[in-house]
Amino acid sequence: MDYKKYIKAVKDFPIPGILFRDITPLMSDGEVFHQACAELTQFAQTVHAELVVGPESRGFIFGCPIANNMKIGFVPVRKPNKLPRETIEVTYDLEYGSNTLCMHQDAIRKGQRVLIVDDLLATGGTIKAAIELVEKAGGTVAGVAFLIELSDLKGREVLKGYQIKTLITY
Repeated sequence: MDYKKYIKAVKDFPIPGILFRDITPLMSDGEVFHQACAELTQFAQTVHAELVVGPESRGFIFGCPIANNMKIGFVPVRKPNKLPRETIEVTYDLEYGSNTLCMHQDAIRKGQRVLIVDDLLATGGTIKAAIELVEKAGGTVAGVAFLIELSDLKGREVLKGYQIKTLITY
């Protein structure tokens, strides 16, 4: 399926000079959204995922349906002070500052095979931080999956050694 037909390019959002890829038209088309989640689910099956992890917030959008399709659990990765129990955290650099991601300390069993899912692979910083959380918790990253990859930002290079699945590349 040509998913690019369902992605809208928005110039100068959220700041001047950025070309934002809006996924909401894809999400609002039930058949197309279902097909995208089905393709990502096939990848999850291929890597024998036992758990899906998704960073806030768009990782939830794709991660939950994949976990549901496979009848496995979903673990949210959130910003600080959003999870109610003891957490582990990783701070990482962004193009415009830094950010911190958190996950419940007991969310992953030692050796559990985890698929990390997000909507977009850009520089790879968010996913690299999620990988660090999974590995810190004792999990094994089985693969990483995205709806979109912005290849000119070279995020794939940051993820060398991990199996990667993307449905759209710009």
